Amino acid sequence: MNEKTPLTILLCAPRGFCAGVVRAIDVVETALKTYGAPVYVRHEIVHNRFVVDDLKRKGAIFVEELDEIPETTAPVIFSAHGVPKSVPEAAARRNFMAIDATCPLVTKVHREAEIHNKRGRTILLVGHAGHPEVVGTMGQLPEGAVRLIETLDDVSQLDGFDGQDLAYVTQTTLSVDDTREIVDALKDRFPAIFGPHKEDICYATTNRQEAVKRVASRCDAVFVVGSFNSSNSQRLREVAEREGTPIARLINRSSDIDWSELGSIKTIGITAGASAPDILVEEIVDAFSARYTVSVETVTTADESVFFPLPRELREKVAE
Repeated sequence: MNEKTPLTILLCAPRGFCAGVVRAIDVVETALKTYGAPVYVRHEIVHNRFVVDDLKRKGAIFVEELDEIPETTAPVIFSAHGVPKSVPEAAARRNFMAIDATCPLVTKVHREAEIHNKRGRTILLVGHAGHPEVVGTMGQLPEGAVRLIETLDDVSQLDGFDGQDLAYVTQTTLSVDDTREIVDALKDRFPAIFGPHKEDICYATTNRQEAVKRVASRCDAVFVVGSFNSSNSQRLREVAEREGTPIARLINRSSDIDWSELGSIKTIGITAGASAPDILVEEIVDAFSARYTVSVETVTTADESVFFPLPRELREKVAE
């Protein structure tokens, strides 16, 4: 019998679920327990197929738009990414029992944008076009009040402002380094621009990127567990790539691993995006253990103790 090759796995910590994701999943599961199935969820509650499929099995029905929902007294839940103001308004017109599972850190960005708008400033949103969080943030204010900034070129093309009439906010799941570059460019062009009192990029995004930076230079390959439509997971893969890891892959499950490209690897890193459950990380460690003699080392860069309570209306219902 062939002896298995030794392999060191550097397991990033923190990784996986953040407080906002835990809260959003708890909202759906608590609504199912409290009201029974079905409950309707507009958009994927979080960007992870495993999580969504599990909630579907429990009785959640996922839709992209409210007009897909029949007349119902069942709860209608808005995803963790946030929604434009037009969505709760439409839900109210149809007398839906709406429950907002928007991450509180995303809500913070919404409130910042509203305050700047009331003070007469044009808001620059650093983010990726089409991402649900960006759509939701831009939809907090009238059309034209928020301008999307995706690149340094977008910064250079801003004209007709003196900085006093500008403020910036950012998507919460961006690359810390890329965002810093754009924000620095904004501040260079417009020294008087108003920024957030506290950085908009969420603590979990920052912590997971720092952990990847810590391990990447030691690894022959880094695997990020997460869905392809998960912004924070994509950024983790990019961070590993930028830090020089020869192979940086975003995978949903162990079945996505291309074993043929790995060659004579000796050390790999594994992390997970903020919406990926740890059971999928364990599955991938098991897949490597079946092929290699594995030793696992956890590399910790931060301790996370953030907790977000359920929305008030759900807490009150549970307490009855």
